[in-house]
Amino acid sequence: MRRRNIVSKPLSVPKRSASVTFSQKHHTRLPSRNTALKQSRMTDLNPGAGHRARLRKRLFEGGGEALLDHELVEYLLALAIPRRDTKPLAKKLIKQFGSYGALVAADPEAIARAGDLSEGAVAAIKIAQASALRLLKSRIAERPVLGSWQALLDYLHADMAHNPVERVRVLFLNSKNVLIHDEPMSEGSVDEAAVYIREIIRRALDHHATALIIVHNHPSGDPTPSQQDIRLTRDIVEAGRHLRITVHDHVIIGTSGHSSLRALGLL
Repeated sequence: MRRRNIVSKPLSVPKRSASVTFSQKHHTRLPSRNTALKQSRMTDLNPGAGHRARLRKRLFEGGGEALLDHELVEYLLALAIPRRDTKPLAKKLIKQFGSYGALVAADPEAIARAGDLSEGAVAAIKIAQASALRLLKSRIAERPVLGSWQALLDYLHADMAHNPVERVRVLFLNSKNVLIHDEPMSEGSVDEAAVYIREIIRRALDHHATALIIVHNHPSGDPTPSQQDIRLTRDIVEAGRHLRITVHDHVIIGTSGHSSLRALGLL
């Protein structure tokens, strides 16, 4: 018999099909362990991120009235101190200064000392006051002041009510009673500010003003005019009368409100 040469062929092994997971089937990548650890570390570095997101949501949906005073301060501080829980610090500052208004109006050095804050954190608080004053002042700009009286009072109260030192300013008006210059005149002790009648009249002439409104604050918070306030106002009225400069009013600002000498019949 003839022998056959039999050549053995390697057996072909069918390829195993790759298993398809549910996440691959739906084109979704599961987070790796490293990614999860990274997210966890970010949460640890910024523990207040979720809380601040909730504050933002309340602000957007309900406006500023939806946030408490300390929450406003908390969010302002978070802009400068993003990796710190600023809620306890915000409550401490509100308690120490007595109110939100007193805090944002306070001297920058006083705020820094109260909370051991950096310049950036203090600036975050003071920029809130600057923005509010800019908005309020825009409501009386280039329009007759006497026709925007409440807007003027709102601006003056925001700027002066919480000042710990007595300060005098004069609003100089043109013939249409439009504000042409808002000028600080003097700053005194807690009890009184020295006002020079001649200086007020001279500055009115320098600005070509035909009328003016005197404004000062009472650090005590009580806006009731003193006898000295009344006497000083009448002296300025008399000095201006000879030069045809009208004194429309003398407004006294306090934390509890304001007094108008004209409304009280004292001019």
